[in-house]
Amino acid sequence: MVTKLVWARDGADWPHREASRFVRAGGFEWHVQIMGDGPVLLLLHGTGAATHSWRDLMPLLAADFTVVAPDLPGHGFTATPPAAQMSLPGMARAVAALLKMLDVKPEIVVGHSAGSAIAARMCLDGLIAPRALISFNGALLPLAHMPSELFAPLARLMASMPLVPRIASRQAGKQNSVERLIAGTGSVLDADGVKFYRRVVGSSGHVNGALVMMANWGLRDLARDLPRLKVPLTLVTGSADRTVPPQDAQRLHRLLPGATLVSMPGLGHLAHEEQPARAAEIIRETVGTVAPT
Repeated sequence: MVTKLVWARDGADWPHREASRFVRAGGFEWHVQIMGDGPVLLLLHGTGAATHSWRDLMPLLAADFTVVAPDLPGHGFTATPPAAQMSLPGMARAVAALLKMLDVKPEIVVGHSAGSAIAARMCLDGLIAPRALISFNGALLPLAHMPSELFAPLARLMASMPLVPRIASRQAGKQNSVERLIAGTGSVLDADGVKFYRRVVGSSGHVNGALVMMANWGLRDLARDLPRLKVPLTLVTGSADRTVPPQDAQRLHRLLPGATLVSMPGLGHLAHEEQPARAAEIIRETVGTVAPT
């Protein structure tokens, strides 16, 4: 049996609960948080995370922006749509449907890891037209250490086996397991950070959503299309990232010489959670360099 996160129980102490709302868009129900006032800034988290990933960054940005942060399909408290909608283009269209339902047009888009890929795909497909795209440790290129011809089939196999998400969530939901998972990214989080990751990965429904996403993921087409990206791109990297090597940003810069590189020394894959004040500063500095719409 797949156990899903339940808002009344698992969301009782969710960060910024007062900013949460549930809306139906693209054929399924979303959990999205909205706070602040000003130009719309869209936050897209990475695989396996949820809106808790932005818990400390959101209020810092809300002083200057209307911040919109959804749980991605299959993650957190957002429902898991059919597998076809969990591909990169499918998720890009799904997020676009959510934005249309909310009647918002983001001027700034900030993505973390796979969230950066979704944001880039949305820009390339004409679904959004922000004046800046800021990627924190973006997973924008095929993983060099795992051939794509093996990665997706392996994820599909795991997602198709009903017991796998349950077993994975039971193991990952243990305190020591979560701390090891986070340490494996090169990051160090506070007790709240560990608590909320433990909660989401302890749900087999959330784990299944992440597996379905990975099973339908593909970055070769995105890498092929990235040179067509017209939106100013800032690539922020944690120098200690063990998930997406900082060298990937160098590879991207060769592909997109107009992109801006920014390093967060000593931080890992979850750099925006480790130093939210510095992440907010980078975002504001980036916004200050692009012309208003």
